Amino acid sequence: MNEQQNEQHNGQKIEQQLEQQKDQQPSRFTNICSVLEILGAKWAFLVIAELSAGPKRFNQLNRDMKVVKTQSLTDVLRHLERSGIVRREVFPTVPVTVEYALTEKGHGFQSALKEMEKWAVKWGDGTNNDPREKIG
Repeated sequence: MNEQQNEQHNGQKIEQQLEQQKDQQPSRFTNICSVLEILGAKWAFLVIAELSAGPKRFNQLNRDMKVVKTQSLTDVLRHLERSGIVRREVFPTVPVTVEYALTEKGHGFQSALKEMEKWAVKWGDGTNNDPREKIG
């Protein structure tokens, strides 16, 4: 076996070992990655923060979250509902009333959100921008 073949063989062997380790031991970051898949959605943190004060109707959320476009708000609410963070309740009124609220799982995230806020105050860039234009 020449040197190049030997290096290639060793590289394949290392890759196989890494794959076996990956299958045998979950990464210590697996749980964090799962959370970030849910909460990493654009605007998810803002929606959770808004709903932490209590249930809100869609139009009220849309007005309160000036920076988020209507379609983006719809998308993130659906995402958070599928993830079990937000509960959507439809009331049989004319016109139909839809209200959003945090689930127990959503309320459970509030302490982490507060810790992130503390971190942002200490280490953030300090601009505290309040954009008036709606963006994605």
